[in-house]
Amino acid sequence: MRTTSGSMPIVNAADPQDFACEGESGLRARHRSLLAPALPLLGTTWQAGRLAFGEHSKFERTPGGRGADTVEIDLRRAETPALVRLGERRFALSYENSAPAAARSALVACAAQGGWPIAGDEESLALLTLAERIAKSEIPVLLEGPTGTGKEVFARFVHRMSARADGPFVAVNCAAMPEAMLEGLLFGHRKGAFTGAAEAREGLFRAAHGGTLLLDEIGELPLALQAKLLRALQEGEVLPLGATKPVATDVRIVACTNRTLSAEVDAGRFREDLLYRLNVFPLALPALRNRRGDIAPLAFGMLLRHACRKGQPQWLSGQALALLETHAWPGNVRELENVIRRAILLAGEEQRIGSEHVVFDQAVRIVDGENSLGATGTANRSLSEVAFTSEAQAILAALDEHAGHRAKTARSLGISERTLRYRLASMRESGLIAAGAGA
Repeated sequence: MRTTSGSMPIVNAADPQDFACEGESGLRARHRSLLAPALPLLGTTWQAGRLAFGEHSKFERTPGGRGADTVEIDLRRAETPALVRLGERRFALSYENSAPAAARSALVACAAQGGWPIAGDEESLALLTLAERIAKSEIPVLLEGPTGTGKEVFARFVHRMSARADGPFVAVNCAAMPEAMLEGLLFGHRKGAFTGAAEAREGLFRAAHGGTLLLDEIGELPLALQAKLLRALQEGEVLPLGATKPVATDVRIVACTNRTLSAEVDAGRFREDLLYRLNVFPLALPALRNRRGDIAPLAFGMLLRHACRKGQPQWLSGQALALLETHAWPGNVRELENVIRRAILLAGEEQRIGSEHVVFDQAVRIVDGENSLGATGTANRSLSEVAFTSEAQAILAALDEHAGHRAKTARSLGISERTLRYRLASMRESGLIAAGAGA
C-alpha cells in the first residue's frame, strides 16, 4: 500500500490486494464492516482506478495526479450517519456499524457519480457485465424494458465501455418528432430540399460519426423511415433529403423500446427485417420492483443529486428504505426520483429522511400483494392524507418486525412511546387498523 508523508493511507479500488497487505491498524481494519462486502460490487473494470478512499479529508498524492473522473470518498464512523457532497466528485460518508446495508448502498451511489450506472442488485450487475462484453463489439444493441427503467443510462454505459468512447454520443427520441422532421433530423438534408430548408443539415447519423447513435422509442418509428434505417445499417451510408449521392457513416446503433417488437411485427407496425438487424443481442431491463437490490443505492444516488448539502437531508433512515423497498414502483426509477425529491422537500432541514416523509405517487402497495393500506387510491386525497397512509405503513412494518413490542418499535422509528401510542390511536380512528387491535 502506498502512502505519502503527512497523509493518511488510502486504498485505490484498482489494487484490492493493497487491503490484504495492510495491517490491522490500517484503513481496511477500521472500515472492514463496510469495505469487505462492498468491494466485490466496486471491483468491476469500469470502476477500478476511479475510486480513492481516505479518512478525515486526507488522501494520498498519486504520481502524475488522478484522472478527471476519480471519485474520492472520505470514510468516517459516526453515531449519526450522513452522506455529504464536498465537491463534484468528493464525498464524506459517515456511517454506523449497526446499519451496514444502508452504508453500502450509499457507497455504491458515490462510486457511480459521473454518469455511471447505479446497481446493487445481482441481476443488474449481471446485465452490466454482459453489456460491457457487448460494448467491445460493433453489433447493434437493442434495449427492451418498461418506461423509466434506465435504458438510456445503459446505452451511455455501452458507449463509454466501447472503443468509440472518445466519439460522440447522440440521442434522439423517435416518438418526439413528426415523421417529416424526423427523416431530415436523422439523415440530413440539402439546402432547398423542402419548404423551409434554408440551409443544409448533416443529420444525426453524420453527427454521430465515429460514435454511438441512440434511437430511443424505436418502436414509434414510422414504417417508411424503418426501411431507410435498415438500409443505413446494412450499407453504412445515408442519403440526405434532396441529395443524389449517399454519404458514408460509421455509427454504432443502440435502440431502446418499451414495446415488444416481435408483437409489433405481428401487428404490422414494425419491419421484421429491421428487427432481425437490431436484435443481434437484446438486453432486457426488468422493472424496478423486480430488482429490489437497486432501490436503496438508487435512492441514495438521488439524494446525492438533489440534497446532501448544508441545511438539507443527508441520509435515509432504515424505516424509509424499508418502505421504499416494499413499494411496487409502477413508475420505475422516475417514480423513485419523484418520491425522493418530495421527501427532501417534506424533510426540510432535518438531517435524515424518515418514513413519514415518504409519499408515493400512487397508493402504498406491497410487492407481493395488496394490503389494507393500499386499498384506497390517491384520487381526491390531500398530500397530508397520503403522507399519513405511508407513515402508517411504516409503523405497522416496524411493529411486525419487533413482534408488537412498542418500546423497540418506537426506538427503531426514532419516536417516543407516547408518540407511537398517539399515532396508533389516529390510525384506529381513521380505520387503517381495526379498533381494539393489539397493535
